[in-house]
Amino acid sequence: MMDFTAIDFETATGARDSACSVAVVTIRAGVMVDSYYTLIQPPENRYSYFNTQIHGLSEADTADAADFAGIWPELEAHLAGQLVVAHNAKFDMGVLRACLTHHGLQAPVFSYCDTVAIARRAWPNLANHKLGTVGAYLNLHFRHHDALEDAKACAAIPICAGRELADTSMEALARHLGVRIVPFQAPQAVHGGLFG
Repeated sequence: MMDFTAIDFETATGARDSACSVAVVTIRAGVMVDSYYTLIQPPENRYSYFNTQIHGLSEADTADAADFAGIWPELEAHLAGQLVVAHNAKFDMGVLRACLTHHGLQAPVFSYCDTVAIARRAWPNLANHKLGTVGAYLNLHFRHHDALEDAKACAAIPICAGRELADTSMEALARHLGVRIVPFQAPQAVHGGLFG
C-alpha cells in the first residue's frame, strides 16, 4: 500500500531553528486521509525580509502562535513511526533537528525519503527537480511556499511515480528507483565539562 506522511516547513530566517509554519499530510493507500497545518512562533518572533518575501509570513502572523515546543506534541503524533517524505528532505529534516535541539525535545523514531531523489529518478529529463517544476510537469496547481500546499504537492510525487512504475508501496518504489529510506537521526546530545 502507498502509505506515507509528507512534511513541509517554512522558516522565518536563514537559521534552521526558525520554523514559522509546518504542514503534514497523511497518505493511506495513495489517498490523503488527514492533514495538519500550524503557524509557529520562531525564536524572538524574528523574520528576515528575504524569507518573508518567499512565503509571505511575518511577525504579525505568528505574534500569538505557540513556539515549536508548544506545537510539538501534535506534530510528533503525525511523525512517530511513519515513513515521512519531504521535497529536499535535507532541509526539512535539518529544520526539525534544529528545532528539537533548540527546545531540548526528544526526537521521534521514523524513517524518511527525499522526493527530489524520487523525481530525479522517475523523470530524469525535467529541466530541474524543484517542487514548482515537478508540480507543473504533474499538472498540479498549488501555492508554492505555503506549507500545506507544498506538503500536498510533495505527497503527489511518490503517488504519481508509483502509478507510472506500477509500484504499490513506498518501499517498492524506493527499491525500484534506487532511492534510500533512512532513519531520522536524533540530534546528538551535547555534553559539557572537561571530557565532553
